Amino acid sequence: MRGLKGKVAIVTGGSSGIGRATAVAFGREGTKVVILSNQPKEGEETAAEIEAAGGEARFINADVSRSADVRSAIDKTVEIFGKLDIAFNNAGINGELAVIDEYSEEGWDTIIDINLKGVWLSMKYEIPHMLKTGGGVIINTASIGGVVGLPLNIAGYIASKHGVLGLTKVAALEYATKGIRVNAICPGAIRTPLNQDLPDEIVAPILSRHPIGRIGRPDEVSELVLMLCSDAASFVTGASIMIDGGYTAQ
Repeated sequence: MRGLKGKVAIVTGGSSGIGRATAVAFGREGTKVVILSNQPKEGEETAAEIEAAGGEARFINADVSRSADVRSAIDKTVEIFGKLDIAFNNAGINGELAVIDEYSEEGWDTIIDINLKGVWLSMKYEIPHMLKTGGGVIINTASIGGVVGLPLNIAGYIASKHGVLGLTKVAALEYATKGIRVNAICPGAIRTPLNQDLPDEIVAPILSRHPIGRIGRPDEVSELVLMLCSDAASFVTGASIMIDGGYTAQ
């Protein structure tokens, strides 16, 4: 056990992929979990899976790009469980595939709203509740695309994930003396619903650059998240942790 029993965690994008694996892992640790997603069926299924295994979980339908949705969901979390100790701000999309001069303004706004603004909104409304109880832990999902440029027609995605890393560093510094640790994880290719429909010309070059010889699993990422949320990582804040099979070591 990692000392997470009895704590309260919110997981955005917790209805599938990395978010779902992490929500379920929190449940196994005895953490009370709130799954925030705009996929009601999958979100309810995830909450039910946690409860069937003996954990406590709730699902809240929300769009992370909408301030009212995020604030309401976080306030509801505290109303249900009395506090907020952990936030895994994981919701995100791949977005439009196009070179920069052909990238649509609508596509740009959509991915920035979800991948970057969504993380900012989440922290904006999570942090006040953490301050009331003396601190907490925030983990933001970035990507290897937050530290390198990938010539794969995904400029919006790359820009959003670079932004998440900058936002994470600033938040870590602003709240370092107030009991709140803020870190980011940077996954490489992970087998999730988000990437299963990408065309081969996008996926093949990415896979070929993972020296470990395979893509990752959501449960491998969830293990990193739980470690960062535990007391074992009590001196870790403002960090961007790679979990990429060696991709960025090249």
